[in-house]
Amino acid sequence: MGKLQKAIFAGGCFWCMIKPFDKYEGVKSVLSGYTGGYVENPTYEQIKTQTTGHREAVEITFDEDKISFEMLVDIFFKVIDPTDEAGQFIDRGESYTTAVFYQDENQRDIVERYIKELDASGKFSKPVVTKVLPAMPFYLAEEYHQDYYKKNPDAYQKEYIESGRADFIKQTWTD
Repeated sequence: MGKLQKAIFAGGCFWCMIKPFDKYEGVKSVLSGYTGGYVENPTYEQIKTQTTGHREAVEITFDEDKISFEMLVDIFFKVIDPTDEAGQFIDRGESYTTAVFYQDENQRDIVERYIKELDASGKFSKPVVTKVLPAMPFYLAEEYHQDYYKKNPDAYQKEYIESGRADFIKQTWTD
């Protein structure tokens, strides 16, 4: 086994952010949680008030010999709307805004280069507004949020479709 690394992505509702990463060899775990704010050990009820500064996020532990951080960044940007500065799909507010929380300067460089290339590609009519921020403490979400798509497949699928995320991804990315 190679060296284990961490990646933290905020992409709106964390229920929809587990499944895209969970299927790849080299991804050891994908955990739902909260990061980026100033309240220690926040709860979901606190996060929903939009007063903690935290975003819903996922923390991915991965084997860099089997999957690269670059690939995880690519997966992340293809399951969000990186041009929406007010949230993601039907989920609005700061806790649903997008960000990459980098662990080191190498991760920061990779994300900043990816965003620059994505902006230059003309894929979107608006600029990418996803924040690139230093990693902060990551607080695990409550157990019922972990692996939500596995525990509640029907509710997950309904949220994924009704939120507009599924249509956006289908219309935006053809590969």
